[in-house]
Amino acid sequence: MDFQELVQARYSVRAYSPKPVEEEVLHRILEAGRLAPTAANRQALGIVVAHTEGRKEELGRVYGRAWFVQAPLVLAVCALPDMAWRHEDGTSMAMVDAAIVMDHLILAAADEGLGTCWIAHFDKSAAREAFGLPEAVEPIVVTPLGYPTDSPRPKKRKPLEELVHQERW
Repeated sequence: MDFQELVQARYSVRAYSPKPVEEEVLHRILEAGRLAPTAANRQALGIVVAHTEGRKEELGRVYGRAWFVQAPLVLAVCALPDMAWRHEDGTSMAMVDAAIVMDHLILAAADEGLGTCWIAHFDKSAAREAFGLPEAVEPIVVTPLGYPTDSPRPKKRKPLEELVHQERW
């Protein structure tokens, strides 16, 4: 699939098959995350891969929807804020870097025929516990990863004219 087709095809999946994700497929997806650009190439982050089998209750506390743990895997992109590049005004790029990595992961997953659902509104305390995160590691975004059993709904997006400004806002 070419990139434009991929961007059109990718959607937020909310129903998953329990079929396992093949190791070589998972490796390609994770490699896409590793190759994602980060500010000053710091790569001040990590990706936690958690199997849902035998952990559905624990992982379900991270995000309280049954479909979240239907997939065989849950991925968490976490930042190391103290290691991230900062603007002169002190603004950390940790969250931006993590978002770029997650975007690469979800697009690579879609290219492999897998589904994801970008989730930023989750229980961070439950995530810290479920993923065994050290104090210096901040969970930023999570997604299930598995084969979809639902179908995409029409995408609701603003028209390009509302989003793009030529030369000045």
